Amino acid sequence: MAERRRTFVPVAGLGLASATLLTVASTKAWATARAVDEADDLLLGGPTDTGGQVPLVTALGLVVLATWGVVLVTRGRFRRLVSALGAFAAVSALGVAISAYWLLPDLLQTQVWLVEVTADYTGWYVAGLVGAVVAVVASALGVAWVPDWPEMGSRYDAPSAPAVDDSRTDDQSNLDLWKAIDEGRDPTQGRS
Repeated sequence: MAERRRTFVPVAGLGLASATLLTVASTKAWATARAVDEADDLLLGGPTDTGGQVPLVTALGLVVLATWGVVLVTRGRFRRLVSALGAFAAVSALGVAISAYWLLPDLLQTQVWLVEVTADYTGWYVAGLVGAVVAVVASALGVAWVPDWPEMGSRYDAPSAPAVDDSRTDDQSNLDLWKAIDEGRDPTQGRS
């Protein structure tokens, strides 16, 4: 148990870093269109990244990133539920990233319809895949180990009810005291 307690910072850091990598990589072009026939390269104007981005992976990466933020500040069953949501989003992002390998060439072809093109995958695609795989691993470890991780103390919780001041013996509220001062009366007279 003490060993798992020590895994909190590395696993949470790995989860945050991988979700950030996944999100940033998904905003970049994962594939560029290149004309199949070199003579058509002039029509295409050279390699183009039109349509080479995957916004669904961006959204899922942001969900994974947000769940790690929530895991840092919550406790108990809710923490485990949020960890499971993050793992689901990471697995979904990985599935979309893998399927993008087959979908991006068709998407690029529909964007550049005058010329037959082929897709060249960029380093951002590889970075997105690596980020998704690491996010899945970190999220799975988070789901498994979150009950053993340290939790934020309850002193950081919002107060549930206003504190009762037991030191006051009379029924006069603060508002009544201020009203008395406004009227020119001394509210402390008559007290012993």
